[in-house]
Amino acid sequence: MADRKTIEDAIRASIECSHLEVRGDDGAHFEALVVSPAFQGLARVRRHQMVYAALGDRMREEIHALSMHTLSPEEWAAR
Repeated sequence: MADRKTIEDAIRASIECSHLEVRGDDGAHFEALVVSPAFQGLARVRRHQMVYAALGDRMREEIHALSMHTLSPEEWAAR
């Protein structure tokens, strides 16, 4: 079963994050806020694909739902 820490670790291992928050306590439904310079200039769908790729098989086997907000550092600072 997935937990916040394993999700955070998987994302950090694949994507340079300047800020990362993962929420969710039921083991299957999670929400992630990922801020990365790698997202600069990319469309939202491409950013989400990067996060899904970082999570790999967990998305098929352990995580039922993942809601995410993916921002560049500039977008995060403007919030």
